[in-house]
Amino acid sequence: MAFHYFQYVVTMILVLSLKSIEAETILNTGISSSASLNRASFPHGFIFGTASSSYQYEGAAAVGGRTPSIWDTFAHNFPGKIDDRSNGDVAIDEYHRYKEDVMIMKDMNMDAYRFSISWSRILPKGRLSGGVNKEGINYYNNLINELLAKDIQPFATLFHWDLPQILEDEYGGFLSPNIVKDFKEYAEVCFKEFGDRVKNWITFNEPWSFSKHGYADGVGAPLRCSSWQNLNCSGGDSATEPYIVSHHQLLAHAAAFNIYKTKYQPSNRFSYPQN
Repeated sequence: MAFHYFQYVVTMILVLSLKSIEAETILNTGISSSASLNRASFPHGFIFGTASSSYQYEGAAAVGGRTPSIWDTFAHNFPGKIDDRSNGDVAIDEYHRYKEDVMIMKDMNMDAYRFSISWSRILPKGRLSGGVNKEGINYYNNLINELLAKDIQPFATLFHWDLPQILEDEYGGFLSPNIVKDFKEYAEVCFKEFGDRVKNWITFNEPWSFSKHGYADGVGAPLRCSSWQNLNCSGGDSATEPYIVSHHQLLAHAAAFNIYKTKYQPSNRFSYPQN
């Protein structure tokens, strides 16, 4: 899918196969063109892997109890904002074909897979009080278990821009401080259900991009920007809203980090990757 700025994300990971590739120069060290770049060229413990986001990959948008996210709404209501006018209804159908995808990673000799969890697949009503979707829990359990069975480390991202639409409608999503509590509760469900096997967590994928493209530039969900830009936005203020959203992302990250470190696995890795 060709979303504007909705890029593949790689954090602490490079996508490389075992096959050596010829490099004329490596870091300008003068190594001849006969030198090869392979695993031995990297420090011990370097992790090779690949990455994805739930809306771009999973598909099954209305399957297994999942409810719409702001990216479902954006892609369906404003297809002209997307290069090929596509959406994530099916995507690459990882929801149904995850075993094939994991086998491809294994064949490529990947060490890790960074995937994002769909908030609205875990909590269809956006918040814990609305109930936990067991079908969503089962899907991610199956994916994680399949990865581990193939000796691939799972790296889980809690938020890759696909906020439940119900929270956007109810109180404006990340424009409201209410999001901090709801994100913390969502994160804790994930820690509780998957934390025994997932040892590497990312709270927010590229928070700067989410704030800028969704609230200033009119190129991403939830499509908010100042009217003077004439970008057909749903409303907004490009001078203030990106900062409000960034502030609430930081607060939500801190809340999730605190509960993870104090209640779950203080020795594991926990990050907030910038662009």
